Amino acid sequence: MFKNKKFLMILSAVMIFAVALTGCGQKAANEGKVEKDTLVVAQGADAKSLDPHATNDQPSSRVMKQIYDTLVKATVDMELVPGLAESWKQLDETTWQFNIRKGVKFHNGEELKASDVKFTLERMLKSQKVAHIVEAIDSVEVKDDYTVIIKTKEPFGPLLAHLSHTAASILNEKAVKEAGDNYGQHPIGTGPYKFVSWEAGDRITLERFDDYYQGPAKIKNVVFRNITEGTNRTIGLETGEVDIAYDIEPIDKDRVANHEKLQLIEGPSLSYAYIGMNMKKAPFDNPKVRKAINYAINVDDIITAVLNGAGQKANSPIGPRVFGYNGEIKPYDYNPELAKKLLKEAGYENGFDTTIWTNDNPIRMQIAQIVQAQLKEVGINVTIEPLEWGSYLERTAKGEHDMFILGWTTVTADADYGLYALYHSSQHGGAGNRTFYTNEEVDKLLEKGRTSIDPKVREEAYKKAQEIIVNDAPDVMLYYGTQNAGIQKSVKGFKLHPAGHHSIYGVYFE
Repeated sequence: MFKNKKFLMILSAVMIFAVALTGCGQKAANEGKVEKDTLVVAQGADAKSLDPHATNDQPSSRVMKQIYDTLVKATVDMELVPGLAESWKQLDETTWQFNIRKGVKFHNGEELKASDVKFTLERMLKSQKVAHIVEAIDSVEVKDDYTVIIKTKEPFGPLLAHLSHTAASILNEKAVKEAGDNYGQHPIGTGPYKFVSWEAGDRITLERFDDYYQGPAKIKNVVFRNITEGTNRTIGLETGEVDIAYDIEPIDKDRVANHEKLQLIEGPSLSYAYIGMNMKKAPFDNPKVRKAINYAINVDDIITAVLNGAGQKANSPIGPRVFGYNGEIKPYDYNPELAKKLLKEAGYENGFDTTIWTNDNPIRMQIAQIVQAQLKEVGINVTIEPLEWGSYLERTAKGEHDMFILGWTTVTADADYGLYALYHSSQHGGAGNRTFYTNEEVDKLLEKGRTSIDPKVREEAYKKAQEIIVNDAPDVMLYYGTQNAGIQKSVKGFKLHPAGHHSIYGVYFE
């Protein structure tokens, strides 16, 4: 009996100890399970600057979208809704009143005031890169700390749409002045994420701003990785190193879509791809040469071979989703014999040697190679010169190029933004007109379109301007793009924005 009692006591002790160990093990396992708090986003180029007034390129804007806010926001459905301005009203044809939200904080702790709005817009008007977006503004007045009066030189139909542009992000006057020339590397905004660090050419790290006026974001850290090669972005998704990869290459789309842990998201875009010709240089100052190049390039082949059909052949510099689009214009057909005839008439029967520039973008490199082969068929010998993104933008702005491949996204979905920057003679260079195109009639039509508040008058002006531009052929219209992103299935809440500037606020891990 004693022995049995002793045995039972020992057995009970062992069982209690075992249960205790199990509990400790479970606790240790739970403690060892670290919740993921960093979202890694991969894109095809590094930002050029995080100063909204220093650049107007897509990679930079995609990062700035997280750091800053604008007075007016465009939703993923391109609906204009209140942003930092909680409301607004038009007082007369040229005067607008914006009521600023109270209690909004910048990342440096400063409260947003009307004076910051005034400072931002006046600074923007002095920028060679982005002034065209708001150059209709004549004055910005501070009525009180939370009320701004904006007056335009003339009636300006697309004002609200233009104020939703990332370049119109509101800055903190104190932060900009303290940083001086280094502000682009030390940005301060009111957005859901604040800047932490930038390893040039590799990554930009952002951290959640807990005092964000709409409430803190769900993910603590966001890292934007510069991964130039599209296939490497896909590999990053597959290995789990990357959570969201922008712009999956056509060749990799099925690979992402069929992966058990990944999801391919696709959607409409406001983007347009083109090949520009420098009209300040011979032989591109000759319209017959420019038209010959248009007839010598088979755009359908490019869409099929490079995009796997994921693009629509462009007939105009703005697409069907943009206000003012002219769907009646016929694009240039592929006609190499007509191209040769025009070259002969222009005095280039034996062709000529030239260069085409592109940045280190795989899709643009493939386009360049196809164009090189097609132009050779009509006697034009093309050398392809790839450049680093920052250098590419800087040197094409200076007009050092012959031909170049680039894209433009009409982020406001209004023809003014899609046409004025690319084709008005006042916008030569970095503002957008890298072909250095000049046509007085087009200038007048674009000015008419932006200064009228009558939609019919604006639409008529833009349609006529497109007809003239296409006939003058300053560029080869390629295609209207779709857009996509590959994401981990554990990533929720991510939506593509038609303008290409996708918000990370609201994204979370499941």
